[in-house]
Amino acid sequence: MIIYVNAAAGFDGNGSKERPYRRIGDAANVAKPGDEVLVSPGVYREYVNPKHAGTEDCRVVYRSEVPRGAVITGAEVAKGWEKRDDGVWTLRVDNGVFGAYNPYTTYVYGDWYFAGKTRHTGCVFLNDRMLYEAGSLEECREGAVYPCSWVPEESVYKWYTEQDGNTTVFYANFQDMDPNAENVEITVRRECFMPDQTGVGYITVSGFVICKAATTWAPPAAYQDGMIGPHWSKGWIIEDCEIYGSKCAGISLGKYYDPDNDHYFTTRHVKSPTQMERDAVCRGQYHGWTKANVGSHVIRRNNIHHCEQGGIIGRMGAVFSVIEDNEIHHINNMMELGGAEISGIKLHAAIDVVMRRNHIHHCTMGIWTDWEAQGTRITQNILHDNQKPAFAKPLEGGMMSQDIFVEVGHGPTLIDNNILLSEASLRMATQGVALVHNLICGSFTSVGGGTGTRYTPYHMPHCTEVMGFMTILHGDDRFYNNIFVQKWPSSDVTVLSDSEKGKTFSENREVGTHVMDEYPTYETWIAQFDMDNDTPNMVGLAPAHDGKLPVWVDGNVYLMGAKNCRHEKHFLKDEGAVHIELDGNHLRTDLYDHIGDFCASMISSDTLGRAFEPEERYENPDGTDIVFDRDFLGEHRGLNVLPGPFASKQSDIRVF
Repeated sequence: MIIYVNAAAGFDGNGSKERPYRRIGDAANVAKPGDEVLVSPGVYREYVNPKHAGTEDCRVVYRSEVPRGAVITGAEVAKGWEKRDDGVWTLRVDNGVFGAYNPYTTYVYGDWYFAGKTRHTGCVFLNDRMLYEAGSLEECREGAVYPCSWVPEESVYKWYTEQDGNTTVFYANFQDMDPNAENVEITVRRECFMPDQTGVGYITVSGFVICKAATTWAPPAAYQDGMIGPHWSKGWIIEDCEIYGSKCAGISLGKYYDPDNDHYFTTRHVKSPTQMERDAVCRGQYHGWTKANVGSHVIRRNNIHHCEQGGIIGRMGAVFSVIEDNEIHHINNMMELGGAEISGIKLHAAIDVVMRRNHIHHCTMGIWTDWEAQGTRITQNILHDNQKPAFAKPLEGGMMSQDIFVEVGHGPTLIDNNILLSEASLRMATQGVALVHNLICGSFTSVGGGTGTRYTPYHMPHCTEVMGFMTILHGDDRFYNNIFVQKWPSSDVTVLSDSEKGKTFSENREVGTHVMDEYPTYETWIAQFDMDNDTPNMVGLAPAHDGKLPVWVDGNVYLMGAKNCRHEKHFLKDEGAVHIELDGNHLRTDLYDHIGDFCASMISSDTLGRAFEPEERYENPDGTDIVFDRDFLGEHRGLNVLPGPFASKQSDIRVF
């Protein structure tokens, strides 16, 4: 059955074509498996709370009749501003508008948040642009450039708020613009489209604009809301949407509300936040974290931008999902928020998650897989400009920048056929990573560090069930058939610590696999264990059990000063100047003039073997083998295998 919704209908109806509902929420109260909610163009200022799940064979579909013609927003138009003598405009809003959740008394704060309790979850928008929050009325009036902003010219537009009895008082500096003549909105709702109950699965949301919600800080040991998300259910499809303007997260694939493990460190302090992460994993299994109940979502062809925590976030709830063909950009560019959950995509426990053909750019961080990146595959993506502009001051508590961050996991994590153009390509405070057929123009950082003694879980292959816990030994990494280019200056840079106030450290900017020089080859590593000895000395082998794991390096190309690992036997090195330029949606390069006739071997699951701790192969989620005979574009690799992400020599390549 088709249920019709039209905000411009003359009066409320019954969902028929002749008498459509005026609100999507009315349709969401009655839509059952097999129903399609067809929404006419218009602005829908409401929170949509789907009540009924679909089934795998009979989904509930919410569709914008005109692609991106229907807008679901958590904001309300704000008119009636009055100008003060000092040039600041003011507006008074009765708190009854906000109901039980007032975004202007609620702060962005919680576990793993490092930037101080200074920003509210609500926001003021001017012509779809999020204004910067001032810490005082004087700061609002002054309207100075915020030095940490990546877009400083926008940071002079400010707002400030105070409470006066049962009223929220807004002050705003609109510069020379008249807010009553422009489109000014304030966020009043926490979410736009998200069930308030768990287990509402098999829903499709297609073709909407979803924007401007007062979402809360969403760390992994807390309830994770977003403007849209499945809320701990299975089988959602979010496709062809534009998603922007979230104070924190755009899409949440994450964690349910667990009152006994919700911002536990922030509220009680007595257990470390890392311990509460371990608790979250085990408690999650009690709360139904299985393949039968959770995950298997598809997030595709969305334009996700201008969210200040993350484009897509999720703790455990994203398992077995596919994230493909999205553009994710301009995440955390205001630099008002800082903490360990900020990225274009930030997933904990990305078990058997495939991220492919995404275009991710101008984010504080591109992709961050934190804990349990097991069976995770990052393939055919292009990432660029995921780095702080030189003019921007580092934010105390702000995150370090790179294209990809894999943290405290045991693998297997597969990164193949990607184009990584930012200054730092991969932060690898982890083990069990394979990089195959990538173009890598930035450095590897945190190699052998950044993990402490954190015991983190690993799982039965292709399952959520926990197999064990172990610290990160580092190593167990593979580097095959990549092209490394020293595109950026090679001198180390000084980086401000995210979590230790005032502390700085030096970070590598030399490109190449030389950072693995101190790791053993497999032959050296396995010789420690004397496999022919029937009575090994268990205690005596403790240093070997706690030591670095081996690495495998072969078939890579190193250009413009990029450095090879000392263990690598088959590689190409060329010091000549290389041209790599992203021009619109084309990559223009003379790479292959430097590579010449150099060829590599065909790589497969058999080549990569098993990640050490979970003893899981580098393979597809269904357990079948991967043969790397397709390139970034999907083109077939033949007998002559070129290193890098392209199967054939090209100088002008359309990459998105």
